[in-house]
Amino acid sequence: MKILLCGNKGQLGWDCRRVFEKEHELHLFDLPELDITDKEMVLERVSSVGPDVVINCSAYTMVDRCENDEKSAFAVNAQGPENLALACVDAGALLVHISTDYVFDGTKEPPESYCETDIPNPLSVYGRTKLEGERRIAGVLDNHIIVRSAWLYGIGGGNFLKTMLGLALKNPGGEVRVVNDQFGSPTWTLRLALQLERLVQMRGRGIYHATSEGYCSWYELAVHFLKLMDIPFNVVPCSTDQYPTPAHRPANSILDNARLKKSGNNLMTGWRYGVENFVSRYHRQLMDEAGGGNG
Repeated sequence: MKILLCGNKGQLGWDCRRVFEKEHELHLFDLPELDITDKEMVLERVSSVGPDVVINCSAYTMVDRCENDEKSAFAVNAQGPENLALACVDAGALLVHISTDYVFDGTKEPPESYCETDIPNPLSVYGRTKLEGERRIAGVLDNHIIVRSAWLYGIGGGNFLKTMLGLALKNPGGEVRVVNDQFGSPTWTLRLALQLERLVQMRGRGIYHATSEGYCSWYELAVHFLKLMDIPFNVVPCSTDQYPTPAHRPANSILDNARLKKSGNNLMTGWRYGVENFVSRYHRQLMDEAGGGNG
């Protein structure tokens, strides 16, 4: 198949490229060569490529910054996906769009999870703009797959794990406070990219949840990861109230891959297994990037 990948420079885009280039003709786009907020540019680029599938990994993901930059967040997370959907209508292409757990308010008590049929109720500008993107796609294009995922990490970009590693190496033994009352399923972007490929192959349609199985807190994730990295650390649990942020985050981001399981197409593995494989594969690169290559 001919696939147009938007946002190939981000961490999910990086792994999507690795997965899809093996058997498909890939056309890679990111800023500045493709700005999804520019409708005419989107229509022209998609038309010139003539793809069978468009995968949208582009997003305004700086959650706290979205609170003070709603206009830009709306343009990228809502208007951009609509532009891609309109282009896919003209091209007769399937649109695969990545959404988020932030469309939910997280008020369920863990280990309760959110499935695809639960009613969204976002708490933040980021969540509201991502939900609007979902709705705009569905409003103009039937031939779409929307995949909600959460707590992404990968080797191709910045993320929570890399931040924790950098802090631990910069100040060995220094106290790092990490929230212990927000729960979710850390998801490796490589595994998510493989799941996206399966969804395209099975001709899926509509909304799917795709995260790792099981759940943990941010604190539990940091401890597990840093132990695997085998470096000294002093991570201390704290509450959300003790670590305020501009954006209100859901306390429960646990998603249930209900539709994938029902159809027998759930490729997602346990979150610990994913982190362990990630570290096994990229330990040296992670250390080098964080400035601890000689450790």
